[in-house]
Amino acid sequence: MTINSLTADTRKQVDTFLQQKLEPLTLNKRLSQAMQHGVLLGGKRIRPYLVMTVADICGANQNDALRAAAAIELIHAYSLIHDDLPAMDNDDLRRGQPTCHIAYDEATAILAGDALQTLAFEILTESSMQDIPADRQLQLVHVLAKASGARGMCAGQAIDLQATAKNLTESALEQMHLSKTGALITAAASMGVLCGSSDAQKWQEKFEQFARYLGLAFQVQDDILDVVGNTEALGKPQGSDAASEKSTYVRLLGIEGAQRRLQNLHNKALQSLGDIPYNTDKLEQFSDLLLKRDH
Repeated sequence: MTINSLTADTRKQVDTFLQQKLEPLTLNKRLSQAMQHGVLLGGKRIRPYLVMTVADICGANQNDALRAAAAIELIHAYSLIHDDLPAMDNDDLRRGQPTCHIAYDEATAILAGDALQTLAFEILTESSMQDIPADRQLQLVHVLAKASGARGMCAGQAIDLQATAKNLTESALEQMHLSKTGALITAAASMGVLCGSSDAQKWQEKFEQFARYLGLAFQVQDDILDVVGNTEALGKPQGSDAASEKSTYVRLLGIEGAQRRLQNLHNKALQSLGDIPYNTDKLEQFSDLLLKRDH
């Protein structure tokens, strides 16, 4: 089994739901097409899978969980569109396809990212969820907003841009990735718990702990793949981090050191699951496949 086959059902559900949300947006056809290009052309749906799997473990209504999963994927998609822009990472390929600003134009790509971001919160707030109390529905919005902004993903990207061609300490590099990549992955686990039963809420911290270790390990693996992977499998140019003089775990620790760090983080993630009194086999399998992927 691969990570793509594991997440296939979630990917189908989320993509169908998002297509239904995006198709009626016809006020500006070019903008709507750019939004669909940014969110529907591939992707493993790691964050939605984590939302829906944690939600299932915690006894959630899966329709409620699907809305949360779609919202977090929209935030992720918007961040990728903006990350690829010339003023940011200046990438031409994403998921083996032209990036949004290449397929359309820079201004349209910026607007598409903005529109995907706001659609995420529209989905979380447009109606009452079936089995989630209003106070927890509000918490879903809060968790996603916090992870997306100046306390999370945007801060991490800002640190990344400022760190170009500089040598960060390992603690500074960890903080950058806990924000840039880890914040949304942690939010996915948290949102899954929030979709669940009242009894499950007491285990939110343990699920978040698992996700923090997983998110950091995911980034270490990304850094390794940028060196040892290939462009076709990665869906973006191999060696792009090195060419851009990005701060990475491989640059700091070397390949072997980064691989040891990856294994250590993976072990800690699995240890966190051991404290949760539910069947977490699916999350163990997910983490194993995620951290052994080739793209």
